[in-house]
Amino acid sequence: MMNNKDPETPELTNEDKMARGSAWMTIGNIGSRLLGVLYLLPWIYWLGDDALPANALFGMSYNVYALFLMISTAGLPSAIAKQVSYYNSINEYRASQKLFMRAMQLMLGLGVVFAVIMYVAAPALARNAGGGVELIPSMRSLSVAILVIPLMSVIRGYFQGLQNVAPYAISQLVEQVARVGYMLVATFIIMRLGSGDYVAAVTQSTFAAFIGALASIAVLLYYYKKEKGRLDVLAEMSPGNVKVNTTKLLLQTIREAIPFIIVGSGITIYKMVDQYTFISTMERFTEYSNQQLKSLFALFSSNPDKLIMVVIGLATSLATVGLPLVTEAFAKKDRPALAKLVSNNLQLYTFVMFPSTFGMMLLAYPLNTLFYQPNRLGANLLIAVSFSGLFLGLFMLTSSMLQGIYENPSAVLYFVIGLAVKFLTQTVLIYLLESYGPVVSTILGFSVTCFLNLRKLHKKTGFDIGLTLRRAVLIFLLSMVMVVFAAIARGIFGIMFTQERKVQSFILIVLVAIVGILVYLYTTLKVRLVDKLLGARVASLRTKLKIK
Repeated sequence: MMNNKDPETPELTNEDKMARGSAWMTIGNIGSRLLGVLYLLPWIYWLGDDALPANALFGMSYNVYALFLMISTAGLPSAIAKQVSYYNSINEYRASQKLFMRAMQLMLGLGVVFAVIMYVAAPALARNAGGGVELIPSMRSLSVAILVIPLMSVIRGYFQGLQNVAPYAISQLVEQVARVGYMLVATFIIMRLGSGDYVAAVTQSTFAAFIGALASIAVLLYYYKKEKGRLDVLAEMSPGNVKVNTTKLLLQTIREAIPFIIVGSGITIYKMVDQYTFISTMERFTEYSNQQLKSLFALFSSNPDKLIMVVIGLATSLATVGLPLVTEAFAKKDRPALAKLVSNNLQLYTFVMFPSTFGMMLLAYPLNTLFYQPNRLGANLLIAVSFSGLFLGLFMLTSSMLQGIYENPSAVLYFVIGLAVKFLTQTVLIYLLESYGPVVSTILGFSVTCFLNLRKLHKKTGFDIGLTLRRAVLIFLLSMVMVVFAAIARGIFGIMFTQERKVQSFILIVLVAIVGILVYLYTTLKVRLVDKLLGARVASLRTKLKIK
């Protein structure tokens, strides 16, 4: 049989491909996440006194947009990656190209349909959320992004299938740079040189998603053009033994993706419940103005979300590295290996999430000052939302593992049960606790789902609950030791640096964080916990640090 591989291209081992891919994806993910948070500093500063209602409009628009985006992509990018990788592995490059082209046509169609729906529905969606006419322009500006982002996503999936994730990661970074650059320039011009209309500034800030998507697509098309010649040659040399009904395959993929869409949209759906109940409920029970209620919504939803989702994203990314291994062990019916993997994933999650969460809670006030403005209620709500993040992240992790062992119906059912708890408690808790109410109802809903998920995982895998709990308790205690030392450091450094100013808050956060990280690193190395979770290689780090 003829070898279809390019002789000029050195063959990479699977380990090389995994290492290179992981490196690029890490660069893309961390870089885009950091940019997605750092833009807040100048953006909030330029908005001034309008920062809270502006961020409320921004958050409300993005919640709706995220849901539309999840539905419009329908899980196809990852499915395309899987199918392209499969057909290319058997030298059927023509089949993978045909599938890719049909997927792009479908994504363009879905993008147009859902963009039109969101644009037309924007007035009703804005009115029912309590955002009023001010919310309509930003929602409509985001509907434009839905025209092209599904297409962008499927091109990324294609490169992933080619096992060339550099274009994927680079396009992520370029997308964020273009998006953040456009929104900051537009906001500065409007707020400092122009009319000072914060609604116009938010509208341009949300429209930046479209600008970012265009920049990303330009990068992807550049790399596609570079690859196209080689791929066309390989397609010509394909044996053509496989006939693919692309339409049937794509429709089947969409149907199978529905459970993943529901569970994947879980956090967004909870945010939508808050968005469409909080302001209307508070208007019935209180005398707050609509503008005040938008500000409260920003304090418990839009403001803290941007901070905690970075922590949750990093924690779940680290913990879910082993998820493909979970699926593999399940397929091989290797129950001991499966049980160990599930337990290790849960331990790894707590190892990252506990210190990050409790550290953020300790530094809530200076963090709120740094990214937003000094506000005691905002800091207290950040503490509450940080705590809820433990359950949000655990939901994402356990639901993913259930889906990894083909328990999709259970994952969906348990999410629906938790969502019902959220609905049933939402109004009462808003009445009793005002802006804390939605946070508490979210904790209740996700805690029920997490309990059911963990029970099902134990039933199916038999993972060691006792060992997992003991390790989680140990990690909690070590996190508390870290918090004690960090709190002492905060008290000492707090004498020199005030929490009411941004620069001094930043210095205080950095100094306290360094103390916390060093204490946590030392204690986890000292008790050999890191060895058990990350492998024996960390023993060399212990030697370098002279820890016995």
